[in-house]
Amino acid sequence: MPGDHSSKQYDTDLETIRSKVLTMGGLVESQFNDAMDCFRGGDIVKAEQVIKSDETVNSLEVTLDDACSHLIVKRQPAANDLRTVVATLKVITDLERIGDEATKIARIGKQLHERGTVGVLNHYESVRVLASSAANSLHDALDAFARLDEKLAAQIIAADETIDNEFRTTTRATVTFMMEDPRTISAALDILWVAKAIERIGDHAKNIAEYVIYVVEGKDIRHTDYVYTKLNSKP
Repeated sequence: MPGDHSSKQYDTDLETIRSKVLTMGGLVESQFNDAMDCFRGGDIVKAEQVIKSDETVNSLEVTLDDACSHLIVKRQPAANDLRTVVATLKVITDLERIGDEATKIARIGKQLHERGTVGVLNHYESVRVLASSAANSLHDALDAFARLDEKLAAQIIAADETIDNEFRTTTRATVTFMMEDPRTISAALDILWVAKAIERIGDHAKNIAEYVIYVVEGKDIRHTDYVYTKLNSKP
């Protein structure tokens, strides 16, 4: 009976942490979407809100890291339970870094407005497709984590190649603008910084998907061809 009670309490504690992680995920997802709105229109008020909300994200990271550490010490989880806690810690780190990238985008959007260069080089259209792909990956990654859906996780990981290709396309086009007209260099650099931040958000979404597979299957698939084998294997 004591063991059963301990197990139930562990499940309760872990579910509380997972719920707060998903709340953190929703916050950084909103940060990213709002940051892109700032980049599109140079909304200073919204940019400052995104920057301010990063303090909340950072605070959640510290609180959740501490909660996971206490859970390990108090409950001493083993096997799959321990994998879940370890993966959750890693997800928390990736979410905090997504918040950092969103904050960078918001700051650039704010600077565009202050300099009066909103719309130069059709700056938002230059990254719109890339941003949409990364936003979808982030949303799906949070969904996969919530449901521990390894099939969706595999699709997210495979889709990261598309994001990388879109990033390279954006980079090539932006560099071409700079070469053809040096007066566009300042605006082009803004686009490049934003594109890189978006690409990094896609990478973090991919990381979260990899942790889902780690929890479900007990496999560390980083730097392997696991996903391509999985997606191309016969039912």
